[in-house]
Amino acid sequence: MAAKILLVNPPIYDFAAYDFWIKPYGLLSVAGFLRGKAEFKLFDYLDRLHPFYSTCTGLESDQWGRGRFYYDKIALPPPFCEIPRYFRRFGLPRDMFRDFLGREGPFDFAFVQTVMTYWYQGVQEVIEDIRRVTPRTKIVLGGNYVTLCGSHAKKSGADFLVMGSNLEPLWEYIGIAADLKQPALWEAYDKLRVGVLKLSDGCPFSCTYCMVPKVYGKFKPRPMEHSLAELGLLVKRGVENIAFYDDALLFEAEKVLIPFLEEVLKRDIKVNFHTPNAINARFIMKGLAELMVEAGFKSFYLGFESASLEWQKKTGSKVFSKELAEAVKHLTAAGAEPSSITAYQILGHPHGDIQQLEDSMRFVNNLGIRGMLADFSPVPGTPDGDYCKKWVDMDEPLFHNKTAFPILKLGFDETNRLKDLQRQLNRNLHSCF
Repeated sequence: MAAKILLVNPPIYDFAAYDFWIKPYGLLSVAGFLRGKAEFKLFDYLDRLHPFYSTCTGLESDQWGRGRFYYDKIALPPPFCEIPRYFRRFGLPRDMFRDFLGREGPFDFAFVQTVMTYWYQGVQEVIEDIRRVTPRTKIVLGGNYVTLCGSHAKKSGADFLVMGSNLEPLWEYIGIAADLKQPALWEAYDKLRVGVLKLSDGCPFSCTYCMVPKVYGKFKPRPMEHSLAELGLLVKRGVENIAFYDDALLFEAEKVLIPFLEEVLKRDIKVNFHTPNAINARFIMKGLAELMVEAGFKSFYLGFESASLEWQKKTGSKVFSKELAEAVKHLTAAGAEPSSITAYQILGHPHGDIQQLEDSMRFVNNLGIRGMLADFSPVPGTPDGDYCKKWVDMDEPLFHNKTAFPILKLGFDETNRLKDLQRQLNRNLHSCF
């Protein structure tokens, strides 16, 4: 008899959360490798196409499938007692999961994932409810929280932890042989309008603030046939918007992205592509920009972080100001709307004294594109994360919170001033579009 496996994407405990093409891609990928060898049930607390949302107002999706989550205000955790911000639980109501467990259980295994280390409270909630309703279920916990905060995750109550990207111990634990050629288990959703793809794993750069080299290692392309099979499944499921979760989507584009997009055009596939993880402006040349626009890219998020040459060199030399300006020129010449191009800049970085953030914000604004302040989240085990020990206890994952850390470092008033400045620059730009 096939094993019965529960898949859970937990609720989010945080100051803020927005459905920016969020999908539990790692969880679905693992389940996909077991397609046809187990029976699956998915409970995604962050699924905004769940029937519950039809009873809510003001939570509709925008034209690209993004939108707000249902939430409840909750008490601030003790580490945040002096932060003057509301804390919330985002996602479907808790009793819906308990009812689901009682109706669909029992299960042999429960696979639970979370992305951010500081979202572990949602994991704790899920584990508590599984233990209460279906106590014999073996709970498997994976994701960045487990990989980066292994000692903390061992206290979660899970039966088995999946650390890093090596899944061989998992297959041995559950006693099922995996088929790694299978695409992610997107059919686990009843309805689907947004999907996710990765054409590669890892990153060739070693930015001092980034977790990717630690979690995924160096850059490695995925087999093209696997990516195309996954795209085909998403299209078949009715997906209209696809977000690339690659950390180096444009690296070695002639071997990876370009042949993929050429195949998209050859097959006349009509979807909207998005890049929330940020793409490297250094690699955006005339021909690639034209191909991306023609193939259906509708939003371009560029990693920039700072216009300070000193800061750029200190943190990894990923992209320089001239390269960003050239990328914007190529994208707009190819037909991309300036309003669809956004440059991320880090707010609250521990080396902010050399970052020249306000100058960087105005530099981006003068290029005629939107700026977005990406709140800094200190990642344990990275040079910049370790440096943050002078401000916070890095052994407590809540202190990795990207809303909290800039406030703890810069102060509430200064953080708000910089965010207000960014909003004003974007408003001034919007009036020109």
